[in-house]
Amino acid sequence: MSRKYKTSKKNRTTYIYYGPNGQKIMELIPGENGVTEALVEELHAMDDTDVNEQRRYDYRVTEHLDAYHDGDGEEAGDRNKRLADNRANPETVLIAQEDDTAYAETLFRLSNAMESLELQQRTLFEKKYVSKRSNTDIAAEEGVSETVIRKRLRKMHDKLRKFFP
Repeated sequence: MSRKYKTSKKNRTTYIYYGPNGQKIMELIPGENGVTEALVEELHAMDDTDVNEQRRYDYRVTEHLDAYHDGDGEEAGDRNKRLADNRANPETVLIAQEDDTAYAETLFRLSNAMESLELQQRTLFEKKYVSKRSNTDIAAEEGVSETVIRKRLRKMHDKLRKFFP
């Protein structure tokens, strides 16, 4: 039987075996019948691994595996929006055209906003938002404190807000 939840830290002093119907079958207590604390910890670690694998499997099956094909081996793009090809759908095309105007305007405003930044601010923007690095990583690289990076980011955000009120 697969567990759905991990045993809490405070309940890990012993290990309890449960039957298929959820009934307690046996409890292993360290110091009795040759059971050690290390054995109890190892059993809990194995359960944690099983719980994590089950969670990953449940996610992958519902989100990915079952979405590619239906039971007859046919493609299932119509059931998964990530796989669907809506380029020929007139409604999608019309919405995309409307969005293209807004997208172009946003892109123009963003371009102007980025041009208003100083070179140091553009470099910081790239490190923070393109490379997705943390403030501490950037501060360590530049040899400054994290507070300095936060202040630089705040100044940059204030400058960008002028273009996106």
